[in-house]
Amino acid sequence: MILGTVPEAVVWAIYFAPVISFLVIVALHRAPWFQDDWAGRITIAALVIAWLASLWALDSAIGNDGESLAFAPHAWVTLFTLDVTVGVHIDGLSGIMVFVVTSVSLLVQIYSVGYMEGDRGVSRYFASMSLFTAAMLGLVLSSSLLQLFVHWELVGLASYLLIGFWFDRPSAAAAAKKAFIVTRFGDFAFLLAVILIWSKTGLLDIAAINELAVAGGIGAAVLTGFTLGLFSGAIGKSAQFPLHIWLPDAMEGPTPVSAL
Repeated sequence: MILGTVPEAVVWAIYFAPVISFLVIVALHRAPWFQDDWAGRITIAALVIAWLASLWALDSAIGNDGESLAFAPHAWVTLFTLDVTVGVHIDGLSGIMVFVVTSVSLLVQIYSVGYMEGDRGVSRYFASMSLFTAAMLGLVLSSSLLQLFVHWELVGLASYLLIGFWFDRPSAAAAAKKAFIVTRFGDFAFLLAVILIWSKTGLLDIAAINELAVAGGIGAAVLTGFTLGLFSGAIGKSAQFPLHIWLPDAMEGPTPVSAL
């Protein structure tokens, strides 16, 4: 460990940097004084911050021998008997993944500045890319299944917006709808998996579920159904058989989107 243990606020900064970039561009892009090339600069600046923060998080995860860093979840809201919490989770795997996501996204945004130059929707493009990056980072960092599912769906929304970016083309609009509808099948299985594990354990916290499973507190049938549901969601998002049919049409979006 070179930099010392990463503070929780720095881990949250990995996520909130692209979130703020998205919100700023959405709020300001119609202002008469806002220049289109500012959207790219704002996005890149946010991702530089996220990338630097991810380096610190990765360093801490490696220094902790890949074990999870202890960040307590924060209470958000109580719905009947369901206590909803939010939090961030960093271990060896998630540390590597946030570094990969921020690195690839930063390179894609830098390339996009030239690729999208002159396009009348450049601000909308960078706002959508910021949302896409934030959703992926939120997915990787989530400490609870509900938080994970929300960001899983945001990934789908961002994909829909970017595949159909040139929505005035009928083929692009059709491709966006096709991707959104087909991936919903996998997402529904994902949701059923979350409901299943919560109904059987009363837990949504990922670390707590892992501990209970290792201790033998969850039946094999429940774990199998839960795993298959999560796997089905991944099949849809990654365009694997039989939910692969949306992928060729996804090329209707701007080329850098495919890299991300």
